[in-house]
Amino acid sequence: MAGTGKAHLRDDDDVVLRVEDLTVEFPAGRGRTVQAVSGISLDARFRETVGLVGESGCGKSTTGRAILQLPPPTSGSVRFDGTELTSLSGERLRRTRTRLQMIFQDPISSLNPRRTVRDIVGEGLRIWRRDRGAQGRTRVDEVLDAVGLDPRLVGDRLPHELSGGQCQRVCIARALILEPAVVLCDEPVSALDVSVQAQILNLLEEMKHRYGLTLLFVAHDLAVVKRVSDRIMVMYLGKVCEVATPDTLFARPAHPYTALLLRSIPELDDGSTPPGRSSGELPSAVDPPSGCRFRTRCPRAAEVCARTEPTLREVGPDQYVACHFPEDRPAGERAAHRPRS
Repeated sequence: MAGTGKAHLRDDDDVVLRVEDLTVEFPAGRGRTVQAVSGISLDARFRETVGLVGESGCGKSTTGRAILQLPPPTSGSVRFDGTELTSLSGERLRRTRTRLQMIFQDPISSLNPRRTVRDIVGEGLRIWRRDRGAQGRTRVDEVLDAVGLDPRLVGDRLPHELSGGQCQRVCIARALILEPAVVLCDEPVSALDVSVQAQILNLLEEMKHRYGLTLLFVAHDLAVVKRVSDRIMVMYLGKVCEVATPDTLFARPAHPYTALLLRSIPELDDGSTPPGRSSGELPSAVDPPSGCRFRTRCPRAAEVCARTEPTLREVGPDQYVACHFPEDRPAGERAAHRPRS
């Protein structure tokens, strides 16, 4: 499944963020290295939402944070609006990063419990000396109102006096206050009740169009990603396995891992749809399998999967897959490459 390649990258003037061969590694002691992200490439256009999806430990959150240089990647290129972020440091990086903001997974723990809502949202203005007295307060109130919070009611409250949904709205306001171009949404609704999730997703979509935002939406829930994304990238163990539009991905998944994720989505029906299954355990990122990293759990794995890493290639309009035997290939062609029993 998992592979490398840049066939899915687009060359047009609307691309505001372009990432190539992003690699993130962490020391694991005793001379070992955790290969959290291995050669990821992606791009995002102006006012586009790119969804990064995969099970826990696939590297999607690490990818998003490395794009923001939190921490800087081990290697690779990150170009934002024509500027190479990996070559920046110090004050230049800090100033550029004001246009790259983040919404965290846990809205409550990401807020300072001893500061009021108005102070939390306006902190960025104070740091960069944009508050200008009454103008700064007016700007904070405008953003709070934009995210659906009445500044007269919540402005002087502390985070523990708010609900989880209200705290996430404060986090969104804090991300918007410096007028960013790109916002990383790191599982922004996973810690919220289902009824509140829909409200936050609608709010993010509204803010995207109101402020002209490009969103990187990280989640493990495919149903949520489908709702908000213009393009989806499926990841597994630090690699990309498929890139496609939401409608195409859900209607015709080309990778067996994508199909597995789709079958695992709970449905309120008679239970006739069989759950997705795969054999084997999730491999370690310290010692990932050779060739295709999904091969140890893939029902179609053949000898070529262990020898050669698949490369992303186009299998349909704006659909790319890194698999030697994608779903749309004839059954007879797949059978010819299956391992002998």
